[in-house]
Amino acid sequence: MTGYLPFRGSFMLDTVVLAMVAVVVLLAVSLSLAGRGRVRAHRNLQLGLAIVLGIAVTLFEIDLRFVTRDWQKLAEPSPYFASGWVHRWLAIHLVFAVPTPIWWAVVIVRALRGFGSQLAPGAHSSWHRVAGRIAMVLMLGTAITGWIFYYVAFVA
Repeated sequence: MTGYLPFRGSFMLDTVVLAMVAVVVLLAVSLSLAGRGRVRAHRNLQLGLAIVLGIAVTLFEIDLRFVTRDWQKLAEPSPYFASGWVHRWLAIHLVFAVPTPIWWAVVIVRALRGFGSQLAPGAHSSWHRVAGRIAMVLMLGTAITGWIFYYVAFVA
């Protein structure tokens, strides 16, 4: 089953590749909110993104395993498939994509415990600032490598 973009990706591959544009933009907005002291809006946006991405990743995995089943058949026409670049880019993407939700969950759980309902700066703030930036870099790496993988596998 092919997707709705004029390429060879499945419906969910197309959806995820487009959704990651919105995720990156919303993460930048969230970082900006935190920087301007709008921590409640930052927290709510982060929690919303985590829930939506959790659902999206679950649907994506269901699609790959039970609907699309063999994404490699969709990627075989790519000039990068036979040379191994499709699989190399998938491996590079997974270096970011696997730890990202784990790290993001750690940052969120520690923030909920460390800041509590008051959301006031405190002992947890410096750790959260660094950990949040690491999470942002991981998510950006996930998005960029995912887009490159999508291109080499399903567009080229």
